[in-house]
Amino acid sequence: MLSTASLTEERITTAHRAKLLYVYVRQSSPGQVRHHQESTELQYRLVERAVLLGWPRERVHVIDDDLGKSGTSSTDRYGFQRLIAEVGLGKAGLVMSLDASRLARNNRDWHQLLELCSLFGVLIADGERLYDPGAYHDRLLLGLSGIMSEAELHQIKVRLHQGERQKAARGELRLPLPAGLMQGRDGSVTLNPDEEVQERLRLVFTKFRELRSAKAVMRYLRRGNLLLPVRPLHGPAPHDVVWRPADSARVIHILKNPAYAGAYVYGRRRPDPIRRQPGSGRVGTIAVAPEDWAICLKDTHPAYVDWNEFMANQRQLADNLNHYDKDRRGVPRKGRALLQGIVCCGRCARRMCLRYSGPNGDYPVYMCVADHGSTGQPRCQEVRVLPIDAEVERLILTALAPDQIALAIAALGEIEEETRLLERQWSLKRERARYDAERARRQYDAVEPENRLVARSLERVWEDKLRRAEQIEQEYEVWRREQSVSITDADRQQILALGEDLPALWRAATTTAADRKQIVRLVIKEIALDQKRRRGFVWVRVIWQTGAASEHWVQRQVQSYMAHADADRIRNRIIELNAQQKMDGEIATTLNQEGFRTAHGPAFTGNMVHVLRKRWRIATVKINGTAENPQRWSDGSYSVQGAAEILGITSQTIFDWLRKGWLSGRQLAKGMPWQISLSPEQAVELRTRVRRTSRSQGEES
Repeated sequence: MLSTASLTEERITTAHRAKLLYVYVRQSSPGQVRHHQESTELQYRLVERAVLLGWPRERVHVIDDDLGKSGTSSTDRYGFQRLIAEVGLGKAGLVMSLDASRLARNNRDWHQLLELCSLFGVLIADGERLYDPGAYHDRLLLGLSGIMSEAELHQIKVRLHQGERQKAARGELRLPLPAGLMQGRDGSVTLNPDEEVQERLRLVFTKFRELRSAKAVMRYLRRGNLLLPVRPLHGPAPHDVVWRPADSARVIHILKNPAYAGAYVYGRRRPDPIRRQPGSGRVGTIAVAPEDWAICLKDTHPAYVDWNEFMANQRQLADNLNHYDKDRRGVPRKGRALLQGIVCCGRCARRMCLRYSGPNGDYPVYMCVADHGSTGQPRCQEVRVLPIDAEVERLILTALAPDQIALAIAALGEIEEETRLLERQWSLKRERARYDAERARRQYDAVEPENRLVARSLERVWEDKLRRAEQIEQEYEVWRREQSVSITDADRQQILALGEDLPALWRAATTTAADRKQIVRLVIKEIALDQKRRRGFVWVRVIWQTGAASEHWVQRQVQSYMAHADADRIRNRIIELNAQQKMDGEIATTLNQEGFRTAHGPAFTGNMVHVLRKRWRIATVKINGTAENPQRWSDGSYSVQGAAEILGITSQTIFDWLRKGWLSGRQLAKGMPWQISLSPEQAVELRTRVRRTSRSQGEES
């Protein structure tokens, strides 16, 4: 229960004076500390009031650690944290501040202080009166003071934000400019007059238009040792442009900055408290989609790219993120699958993902697993990659065949243009190095010779610039040797020859899987697959970049002949060839010549045909059709079983005697039944031999 206390200052007891009095001093920003010194001085004068309340001056402690810090949160406010600790340890008798807004600007910190003061019997004083947090009416007034303090801060922020937004709507709010732009004295925004900065940024946009990947652009710049211009945002303005090595973040920052498209944009990011990093006072932010930007004024200043190309770049960057569930294709990677990212399920129309199977993990499979991942249902379908990619490769080469010469000429032009761009970049780089060295020389010449303190420093700077210029010249010579600057007539003929033989260029060792995928994406927009429409086939629907669509059927490899597309034809053909008294090996050769293939893809062999005959119960054709072998054939010859019965031996002994030449016989073809010639005299002789052999074996035993 909250106690009731009088409103007089007699509530300050000896117990309170036996403890310490803390005066809390705070200003919200360093600017206020510098320019609003009267407020700071007024807070320090609270020490005099503390002395009048009966505290010795040496027992009055001033906490001013939070000068220049906002009261919106207790994070990084070490003075407030120290005050809370002192109250919790029972060392404080009274806490004094000019008003509640100095102690806290949010109710969480404010009520935490009130609760501790009420628990430990600590009084609170502002510039007007004393409060006892343990008394109901004082607690109510203190709570209202905290609410008003937080509401006041909210109103200040709203007014400031409205004014800032209104100014931004006119395009007059000054925003940080990237390195490629500069603001003149009259407030107008122009391109950076530095030609190297302009050419480097144009190179970034040109290469992204060609490579369609920020990482690919970064790797291209690093191979050429080309730095990127950066304008630091920290430190005193105006900020000079510095050159930094290319990385993915800097390239993406250039591609995503609408200022390079001539647009004035306000509201590219919005605060997100969930993204606040622990221990950081900064509020986390997230990017806002271009269509949701609060203010976007187009064509307000010169641009490096037009707005349509800028928006196309944003769509390409978003599409490069590998999120199949969000219908994003991802960038072409180094795997074997040719249709990675652009293949869709012909059954549910969702994008198919990719996995690699096989003992070495190098056999790709297209999978539709949308329902499997979300609801645990079976996979929609899985399609083996290799036959599909082979068919798409054939379609691509056929589609590009009429334009091979034009493609070769275009490639030749791109090579020449890229060589010109690189030569221009190196020319500007060398020119800057020579200028820096010459400027350092002039500074050294301008100093008095007697002033060696300055001359020595300028001399070292001059030497560093000379060494840098010499290093760039050496790097340029290395680049000229490694990469031909001019294309000779022989090079032109070789390029044209490669263009005329597009299949050879497609299968060349220097053409990577990512290159082939990029070519496919330039020609084909999307491909749908369905292997359950027809037994043994995959339905392929190709949507070309022109908007046209074509459908194709590709025979697929299956695990069994129940799903084989030609199972019925293969069976009927084996029956026909078997009826012609052909052996399994001959049947396999005929099937291969007629273009049939096994379920797994390889060619037929005699053993495979034998297995299929057994599975389909196709008996070997006998001399007398499909009936069992008789004891004696129509021409008077004996079968193996008949000869064995006449001679009183086993069938295996008959085969041994045929091999040794003791019996004579013939086969119409290998694998056909034997026709054994056996006269009565020969039969008697052989039976006698059998009895003699049996008697000898019996005596020995």
